[in-house]
Amino acid sequence: MTDRTGNRRGTTLAEAAREFWRHPSPWLLGGGALVAAAARVAVGDWQPTDTLVPVAVAAAFPFFEWMIHVFILHWRPRRLGSLTVDPLLARKHREHHIAPRDVGLVFIPLQSVIGALASATLIALLAFPRTGMGLTFVVTILAFGLVYEWCHYLIHTDYKPKSTVYRIMWRDHRLHHFKNEHYWFGVTTPGTADRVLRTYPDPASVPTSPTAKNLHAAAGAVP
Repeated sequence: MTDRTGNRRGTTLAEAAREFWRHPSPWLLGGGALVAAAARVAVGDWQPTDTLVPVAVAAAFPFFEWMIHVFILHWRPRRLGSLTVDPLLARKHREHHIAPRDVGLVFIPLQSVIGALASATLIALLAFPRTGMGLTFVVTILAFGLVYEWCHYLIHTDYKPKSTVYRIMWRDHRLHHFKNEHYWFGVTTPGTADRVLRTYPDPASVPTSPTAKNLHAAAGAVP
């Protein structure tokens, strides 16, 4: 945001939230979570094992987020014969690194959100012994997806960090974009998976990467 003199000023949380809800992915994730929650209440059959689902998702989500970031978002285009393998998420993420302040590139692409909703539903139907437990999973994973969208979006706004946890998340993700794209892959936690998987170095010990804004440029677009 800018003031009347044209100087950039900090964005308030309310301003950030209004912009956030102007984009489709938060509505799809939030709406999907609400529909799944209503279905969960309608199904009933509450059992103690339901509590294990959100605990397991909370424990796994930082590592799931890390793997998606490393192996899918930072996918290097590859040729298989005459075919170039370059998924939409990877292409959009490269654009996001080029223009990290472009709000439209911050959010998960619409096709990918729809795919995530379908995948969560399929997992709920096939991987759980009870319908209720599967619906608990859908509610939880979509809620975590919404949290991811909010955290990632907020970090890329001019909202200034106030809490200690958010300040660490904000710093780490900025380091990933502007210092070195090979480290600091987490978004929603203060370095949880990065610390375990050894991608959380002292920033002073890491050289500034020439390809942080143009992923894979040094090696060429397609090997």
